[in-house]
This record gives sequence, structure tokens and C-alpha cells, in this order.
Amino acid sequence: MDIDRIRAAARRLSGHALRTPLLSSPFLDKVAGRRVLVKPECLQHTGSFKFRGAWAALSALAAEDRAAGVIAYSSGNHAQGVARAARAHGASAIIVMPADAPALKIANTRALGAEVVLYDRATEDRDAIGKALAAERGLTLIRPFDDPEVIAGQGTTGLEIAEDARALGIAAADVLVCCGGGGFTSGIALALEAEAPGLRVRPVEPEGFDDVSRSLAAGRIERNATSAGGLCDAIVTPQPGDLTFPILQRLCGPGIVVSETEALRAMAAAFLRLKLVAEPGGAVALAAALFHADASDGDAVIVTISGGNVDPDVFARALATLAA
Repeated sequence: MDIDRIRAAARRLSGHALRTPLLSSPFLDKVAGRRVLVKPECLQHTGSFKFRGAWAALSALAAEDRAAGVIAYSSGNHAQGVARAARAHGASAIIVMPADAPALKIANTRALGAEVVLYDRATEDRDAIGKALAAERGLTLIRPFDDPEVIAGQGTTGLEIAEDARALGIAAADVLVCCGGGGFTSGIALALEAEAPGLRVRPVEPEGFDDVSRSLAAGRIERNATSAGGLCDAIVTPQPGDLTFPILQRLCGPGIVVSETEALRAMAAAFLRLKLVAEPGGAVALAAALFHADASDGDAVIVTISGGNVDPDVFARALATLAA
């Protein structure tokens, strides 16, 4: 993994992915006690940054491999990204999804033309299911985060952050990134290392699924006790990736862990102040900026909202925190 691969992915994504802005609100600044700049990847195609990595991976395949079809496993955002990218490339896609994934994500993945195979993430191994189907049907596996081209595609977000921060005169700041297996986080970190070395990436995770934060603190990969449950399904992974962890270890600052209640409150704040719809896992970085301000230094902080694919009942729970 290097900056050249990320720049190549950016060229292939040009005209296909949306360039999302950096947004701000004086109300959020007041809560955080510093300037807060929000990168809203919830506005990206399929409602998540995952489209970037999916397109980068699909577009990098040899034509004959694309024609044979692809397979991915995902709780929903990578699923939708791969489904849309595959359809645009005229390729078939099979997506292995947990049965407890949000209904909206399952429905959207099917609507985008993919075949969905459901599994029980508490008792079944998605990696084993994906590898078996790939071998059986001759499909190319597009991993959700531990894939060089996927990481490169996610890293294009960092190129945009660097350029926009430079235009705003921000040379030093923490960049808080919603983190699951680390593809988004490591890709952004690699891009910033090359284009904005004064911007330091900080992984943000929900309580109970803080494998990256614990792994960074321990200096070795640590697993979560469970791979199921919790509101932040989009960033619930067993452990950091073999490709992503060395990048995270080399380039990132300490992780930040937030509660589910804080994620819901951040969702409500994003809607009220920025008119954005965020899902719980997509709001954890904003939660860290707003409710863990002492974890960062400096006059400004940049945060990602990584996705907005939320079921209505969960979004209603978030909005109810405004009255609490």
C-alpha cells in the first residue's frame, strides 16, 4: 500500500464517486469547544464511503474476472457499494450478509441487483462462507477492508480532506475516523501522510467493539469478545485486518471509544445542525468530537460521518435524545 495506489484509485473514481465537502456548524463548535469540520460520506453513492473502495476494487479487476462475477461479505454498506459498482460494470455480485443486519441495508443490496446470502454471525463464519462460494462459482472475493484496492479507494477520502483542509488554512488537527476493520482509517492515514502530514488520524469505535483501540494500545492484534450485537453494525468487526493494522500502528494516534448513547446523540446533532442523516456506526467520530473533546488537542478537529443507512426506528431513537 502506498500513495501511488490511492492516487490511481482516485483517477478511476473520477466522475463516478461524489466529492463530499467539509461542513461546519457554530452550534457543533460550541459543544466541542473548537472548530469541527465534518466530512459527510453519508452523502456518497449508496449512503456510505464504501462505494469508493468497491469501485476501486471492481475497476482494477481484469475484464475476464469481472465477467465471472464477484462476491463480498458485509453487514450492509460494503454490500451496497459492491452491488452498485458491480451493476455499473455489468458484473454479477453475491453478498454474504448477517441475518441481523438492518432491514434497509438488506433490501437496498437486493434492489441494487445483488444476490444476498444470509448467515448467523453469532454461530457462522462469514469468511468461510465467502471463500466456499467464491471457489464453487469462480468468483473474485472483494474483502470489506483487508484488500489493497479497497483501502486505496477509501484513501481517496483522505486526499479530499487534505486538499480542503489546506484551502481552509488548517495544517494541524486530529482527523477522527469511524473505524471497523480499518480500511477507511488506514486509507485516510496513508493519504494524509503524503498530502497533509500535520493531520493525525484517530480511530473511533463503539464500546464493546474497540478492537482497534485495544490493539494499538497493546501493540498487537486483539479480537473482540463477540462479533454480533450493538447498534453500530457498520463498524462491528472481529479484529483489525492483517493489511490495515500495520498502517494503523505506524500512522494513527490512540483510539477513542464512545458509548452507543453518545452515538445516538451525535446522530441527532448531525440532523439538527447539519441536516444530515447518519447511522450509529457512522456517527461515532462526531460523538468523539462532541463528547470526548479532551481526547484531542488543537483549535480544530475533522471528523467523518461514514454512513447514513439507518432503519427508521433507530433514527427515531436518536432524535428522541433531543428531548432527553
